[in-house]
Amino acid sequence: MELRQLRYFVGVAEELHFGKAAERLYISTPTLSQQIKQLEREVGTTLLIRHSRGVELTPAGQVFLARARETLQAAGLALKDTRRAAGLDEPVLRLGLLNGIPGWLPAALEQLATERFPNSTVTLEAGTTTDQLRMLGNGEIDLGLVRTPVTLPAAITSTDLASEELGILLTATHPLAGRPELRLADLAGLELIWIPRASAPEFHDDVLRRMGSGVRLSDISMSHSQVRSALLVRRDAISLGSRRAASAEVVWRPLEGRPLVARYAAVWRADSSNPVLQAMTVSPGLTVVSQEVVVD
Repeated sequence: MELRQLRYFVGVAEELHFGKAAERLYISTPTLSQQIKQLEREVGTTLLIRHSRGVELTPAGQVFLARARETLQAAGLALKDTRRAAGLDEPVLRLGLLNGIPGWLPAALEQLATERFPNSTVTLEAGTTTDQLRMLGNGEIDLGLVRTPVTLPAAITSTDLASEELGILLTATHPLAGRPELRLADLAGLELIWIPRASAPEFHDDVLRRMGSGVRLSDISMSHSQVRSALLVRRDAISLGSRRAASAEVVWRPLEGRPLVARYAAVWRADSSNPVLQAMTVSPGLTVVSQEVVVD
């Protein structure tokens, strides 16, 4: 059996629910169920009793849970003590935290780092797409997150990670707020508050091109975290964002027929010698499971 399977079992045993454990472990529920069944076949007995509302541990499962926790702790200490004896520094991955990104994505990468390189530490450096590429070029981060499209230097490697639908953000008192979805024609002449072009030039221009010429680009620009505040000041304006940005005062409405999409990619230097990064990018590579509705 593998340490990965022990972690999966502990996750299910602690959550007592396959779906919740899958979210915690950043894998799909069917994959998690398959891994637990494989583990039970190898052990030779049933460890979990499955119910419609969750799971419970068998007596054998309770014993196995205690031993699995001990094994995982021992494996972590073995690696940590060995590296210390060899005079090696604690492994650290400096991860770029892209402004406005779904919270589950950096969390999933941190989980992947600790799975592929136990006892590693992940630190965060926040910034825009432009900031991420600058920090990567200067050696200030090991792994960055960016919005695409984006043109990368030849020395930078990338892989697509996730995407999410962008819709229209507007105040709850806006004349269009009562509609379940909006058409581009509904937005004609409205002021659009959007991110500064310098933060992600190609993404910025690509979204505006898809929006068409009907909207009027605002003379102010805001980061993703400031958009809601800006809309509460300019109540006739609109903005773009994900469902996550909605609140009681600012609502989100999808675009009819032609959804806009924000796509996220991981970027890193091809010549990086960071051991945590190398462990994350070897086969099967950087793979994360989205916890949100993804539009392709």
